[in-house]
Amino acid sequence: MTRKAPAGSDPTKIDITEVLERIPHRFPFLLVDRCEEYKQNESIVGIKCVTVNEPFFQGHFPDYPVMPGVLLIEAMAQTGAVLMSKSLEVDTEGKAIFFMSADNCRFRAPVRPGDVVRMHVRVVRHRGDVFKFAGEAKVDGRVAAEAEFAAMVVET
Repeated sequence: MTRKAPAGSDPTKIDITEVLERIPHRFPFLLVDRCEEYKQNESIVGIKCVTVNEPFFQGHFPDYPVMPGVLLIEAMAQTGAVLMSKSLEVDTEGKAIFFMSADNCRFRAPVRPGDVVRMHVRVVRHRGDVFKFAGEAKVDGRVAAEAEFAAMVVET
């Protein structure tokens, strides 16, 4: 079941309700609060508002909290999964979108509590139920992380 946008709403924006319908991630592993600039089969921007209450900050690092780079890659992958789900109109019943690979990962700047991360994800290649993406996680327009990654739809 997919949620239809209310009449008159912006079809390029995806709120948290629709994110939750499109991907199975939940607290403490849901790393996308909303999406915008959605272009079917092309691109999307995911938004993550980072707070000091994130559970990973307890150990990374108590005196200087920094969001782990691997979670920035995961946030980009979740953003890509939202793009895939909406583009393919994936029926989430009995199906899931799985991360397949990550390449050329680079970490450029720390992400700290109070930051708003914008994950710019674009489709590099799409064949059937497999997508290859390029992504950048930015804070205030500055690249914090970048990666190429792939995902596919699988029967569960």
